[in-house]
Amino acid sequence: MSIAPPALWQIYCDGTAWPNPGRLAYGVVMCSPDGERHTLSHATGTRGCNNEAEVLALIAGMQAARALGARALRLHSDSSLVIEQLGNQPPTVVERLGPLFDLARQELASFAHSELCWIPRHRNAQADALARAALGLPPKPPSPAHHRKKRR
Repeated sequence: MSIAPPALWQIYCDGTAWPNPGRLAYGVVMCSPDGERHTLSHATGTRGCNNEAEVLALIAGMQAARALGARALRLHSDSSLVIEQLGNQPPTVVERLGPLFDLARQELASFAHSELCWIPRHRNAQADALARAALGLPPKPPSPAHHRKKRR
């Protein structure tokens, strides 16, 4: 008899630095397997670059989800750097961010199951709005739709 895998939480995270580099904040949207939604919006009180904010958002999301009982996660981020550094491919060397990525790897390893998924920015608007709100910034306006001209 096999044991069912733990139920998967969906975590959407985004970080911001204003200006870049500047004040750091992050936003996280967590959806439990039963559909309950939890959010975080936090200004760190520190300064840095947007990449630092992105990793801090991921770490905060994992820590908050664990505190809510999560054992398995699918983490969504629009930061290709975060996904590359923590994914299955060999990471590029970003020395200044090394300790943050090491902490993120420890957090990932503490779950029974974790997946990292890159998503385009427009699919991460809620987490982005939470990160910006933590710094008193309005949400970004939606980007204009790209229309293709039909060929004749």
